[in-house]
Amino acid sequence: MSSSRILAGAVALALGACTTAPQGPSVRVMPAPGKPFEVFVSEDQQCRGWAAQSSGANNPNNPVNEAAVGSAIVGTAIGAAAGGLMGGNRGAAGGAGAGLLIGSAAGAGEASRGAYSTQRRYDIAYEQCMYSKGNLLPGQSLPYNAAPPPPPPPPPPPH
Repeated sequence: MSSSRILAGAVALALGACTTAPQGPSVRVMPAPGKPFEVFVSEDQQCRGWAAQSSGANNPNNPVNEAAVGSAIVGTAIGAAAGGLMGGNRGAAGGAGAGLLIGSAAGAGEASRGAYSTQRRYDIAYEQCMYSKGNLLPGQSLPYNAAPPPPPPPPPPPH
C-alpha cells in the first residue's frame, strides 16, 4: 500500500469527522402574547443569521475541523514511522493503518466536542437575539395578570 493512498484515506476519514454548522437552534423560543406570527418568523430568521455569524458556525476555517484532519494525518505518519522501525515496509503499511484509525478516532472525538461547543454558542446568540426582540425563552413567563405587549406597528406600504 503506497503512502499516498494511506494519506488520501486518512484525509477522507478525517473530513468525514468534520463538524457541521448547526442547522438551527436546539432551544425553543415562543412569540410574545399578541405578537403576529409573521413578525415572529421574520425575527426568527434574523436571529438565526445572527447566531450563525456570531458563533462562527459558518466559518469554513473552523479550527475544530482542522484539528480533526490534523489528528488523522499525524496519526498515520507516526504509525507508519513506528511500523517501519519495527517491521520494514510491511510494518510501515500496518503501522500507517493503525495510526490512521487512532488518529481518525482522536479527530472524530475532537470534532464531536467542537460541534457541541459550536451549537451551544449558536443557541446562546439565538436566545439573546430573540429575547431582545421581546420573545419568550424556555422557562420564562409573563408576570401574573400582565398585559401583553402592544402589537408592532404595521409594515410600511410597498413601493
